[in-house]
Amino acid sequence: MIKLCVGAATVEDLIEWQRVHERGDRWVMRTRQTPKRAAELVAGGSLYRVFKGMILCRQPILAVDTVGEGVNARCEVTVDPNIVRVAPTPRGAFQGWRYLQPADAPEDLSLEAFGDAPPELARMLREIGAW
Repeated sequence: MIKLCVGAATVEDLIEWQRVHERGDRWVMRTRQTPKRAAELVAGGSLYRVFKGMILCRQPILAVDTVGEGVNARCEVTVDPNIVRVAPTPRGAFQGWRYLQPADAPEDLSLEAFGDAPPELARMLREIGAW
């Protein structure tokens, strides 16, 4: 699943938002419609996040639940609170969320990939796709 990250310009902003607003070992992303392929998402899927036109991170999906009924029904996607950085991948704007095909999913980045680079420099290089 892929979704624009609104209100956060960087992965660091998202981490800070999580620190302030979410507690415990779960993080719930709320959306209006429940995915029809929810079982596939829970069986090894992740929520990929787009910042300023670039996919920069993902969080494994733990559960997809519909809460409420009728016009009040909403979907809650519970994700692992640990954020996994991925190879910066361009992605155009869209509304809501979309399925991301496994073949189109960016590869995870390891912490070792950035060596001794200062964190701000590593972030800037990741975001422009140079690293």
